[in-house]
Amino acid sequence: MSTTAHPSEDFAFGLDTFGDVTNGSDGTRLPGAEVLRNVIEQAVLADRLGVDAFGVGEHHRDDFAITAPEVVLAAIAARTERILLGTAVTVLSSDDPIRVYERFATLDAVSGGRAEITLGRGSFTESFALFGYDLDDYEVLFEEKLELFARVREEHAFSWQGTVRPPLEDANVYPKTAAGSIPTWIGVGGSPGSVVRAARYGFGLMLAIIGGPPERFVPFAHLYRRTLSELGAPELPIGVHSPGFVADTDEEARELLFPYFKDQRDRIGRERGWPPATREQFEAEVSDGAVFAGSPATVAAKIARTAGILGLSRFDLKYSNGAMPHEHLQHAIELFGTEVIPRTRALLADAD
Repeated sequence: MSTTAHPSEDFAFGLDTFGDVTNGSDGTRLPGAEVLRNVIEQAVLADRLGVDAFGVGEHHRDDFAITAPEVVLAAIAARTERILLGTAVTVLSSDDPIRVYERFATLDAVSGGRAEITLGRGSFTESFALFGYDLDDYEVLFEEKLELFARVREEHAFSWQGTVRPPLEDANVYPKTAAGSIPTWIGVGGSPGSVVRAARYGFGLMLAIIGGPPERFVPFAHLYRRTLSELGAPELPIGVHSPGFVADTDEEARELLFPYFKDQRDRIGRERGWPPATREQFEAEVSDGAVFAGSPATVAAKIARTAGILGLSRFDLKYSNGAMPHEHLQHAIELFGTEVIPRTRALLADAD
């Protein structure tokens, strides 16, 4: 197997949202129910514009509206035709792997085979206490539940034994999918162990690059490909999930995004002991770091460069940014679908 980084000829483009609770046009905070309806409209627009995939994150806090991703995705499935529907991410550690697979197999059926899953630990931990899990078991919960999920994904009878739940003997899970399994990714933010696990279980690798230059993830891409090679496994896709925003010009994108970016980063930072975000830090992330913000030409160039560095076959833009209003998000989606995607494809073709 080659370890040379090269973008796939079948490069895919996705959009991700956590259902960030947004402001209305008058600046007032929208109720969660309206935010959820807006997310569905955003996905419908993405489907119409030819975006390949749409992912929704799972959170259990007041600044994000999506707590039941599969329900939102099923609603989207009923109003779309071709777009892949997945998560960004499903927090497997505080969920039941069997129920997760059953829910996504059901989504796969009602969507006509368009379900995919991105599993991860999640960058927030509120689900552990909420669902009765001990954070001291953080590592063992993820490791064992990922192992169980991999067995379930094979879609035939299996036996399994671990420490986080009673053993299973000759268990079977329904419904079965038409394709025989659901495409699955592991979301990785900074753990080499998770990279190796993704390769070992035959899952795609989704790199969550939310701070710093994409170059720092090159060792993870190499580790993933090397592990697959050592296992004698076929090549599997590598994707990137990063925040960003598309506007008509670079200046407009930066000016619109910064206050929402700072407000959200500072709110989370107060919980985690981070210092307030500065404009200088923001500009550095936009210029050379993890924030893909700017005009369509600027964002396309940055995606193409990142794809070349890491050998990607998928890029997902986390387009929702704190309380930024729905109309700005819709315009960003429109520019992403009509301009960023074709521009990026042309740059990748030229690079080949």
